[in-house]
Amino acid sequence: QVQLVESGGASVQAGGSLRLSCEASGYVASWYCLGWFRQAAAGKGREGVATSVNYESTNYADSVKGRFTISKDSAKNTWYLQMNSLKPEDTAMYYCALRRDSGCDFASWRYAYWGQGTQVTVSS
Repeated sequence: QVQLVESGGASVQAGGSLRLSCEASGYVASWYCLGWFRQAAAGKGREGVATSVNYESTNYADSVKGRFTISKDSAKNTWYLQMNSLKPEDTAMYYCALRRDSGCDFASWRYAYWGQGTQVTVSS
């Protein structure tokens, strides 16, 4: 059984930066896709932010391209989401999730494992 734990969320001012972490425990194959999603408010859908499989393939939502970077420390089985030039519209609960294939799109229903989320609040 895979467990994911996010951390790093905080309140920052617009223009600031944060780095979110997602630590995985349990068996995680190298071809699993890791996705970052966010949910702006309860009742709203989860928006795909970034995905990564292996070390070559990454995918970003248009709204975060050039500002967010996904990376992985394999030794720690931990993924990161570096978020720069934050905007108030980035305010959301951020979740990491794993799917057991390398499809790596933003279809949240294909992700089998989810963390509990970490809150990011950006003030203007």
